[in-house]
Amino acid sequence: MRMQYNQFCPISKAAEILGERWTILILRELLQGARRFNSIQRGLGDISPALLTKRLKSLEEQGMIVRRRMPGQKGYEYYPTEACDAMLPLLFAMGEWGLLWAQHMILDSDFDAEFLLTYLERSVDASKLKGGETIIKFRFTDLVEQRDWWLVVRSDESQVCLKDPGKDVDVWFTCEVRTMAEVWSGDRTYREAVSSGDLSIQGDPSLTRNVKAWLRPGVFVDSPRPALVA
Repeated sequence: MRMQYNQFCPISKAAEILGERWTILILRELLQGARRFNSIQRGLGDISPALLTKRLKSLEEQGMIVRRRMPGQKGYEYYPTEACDAMLPLLFAMGEWGLLWAQHMILDSDFDAEFLLTYLERSVDASKLKGGETIIKFRFTDLVEQRDWWLVVRSDESQVCLKDPGKDVDVWFTCEVRTMAEVWSGDRTYREAVSSGDLSIQGDPSLTRNVKAWLRPGVFVDSPRPALVA
């Protein structure tokens, strides 16, 4: 049963659509370009397939998304409607609020390598990389299992690999998960992380000299942080 507050207040009506657990994060994934069920689920982590299916159906019923069958394939793709697109500035404002007022709630366990690699995969600008294929390797020194992760970047797609693709690596990143997350998010700069010894970047000089050009930072890189608030 859909959550109802039985009030005519527009905030309560919005909360009836957006207030269920996972819904805001599902919209975040859709507005960042995730279209297929598996892609949406990857960005969410712990959500069960059954619950994600339920939430997507609810959003479709509320006019937030449209579902289209993939041509010649099984399954569907999900597209944001105008109503969903209108959520983008609200989600961005929510994220900036979180930077200022909810950072104290971040736990060490929140720095998940799989979640981080999902966002790094989306952040690669293949047009700034020369050649048909670029191999990027991440070694997370704070992990015991699955320390090594690879990004295989081609002109038409980027793909996370959990096993060595067996090809020459162009760039190596060595650090803790938290360090890479903080640099990508804008909490630290590459220069500061490297100078402190927390991050090592090795490989093709044409790539290591201008990482920010081809590995775009997160959307909140220029947003204010608590230390900047008077």
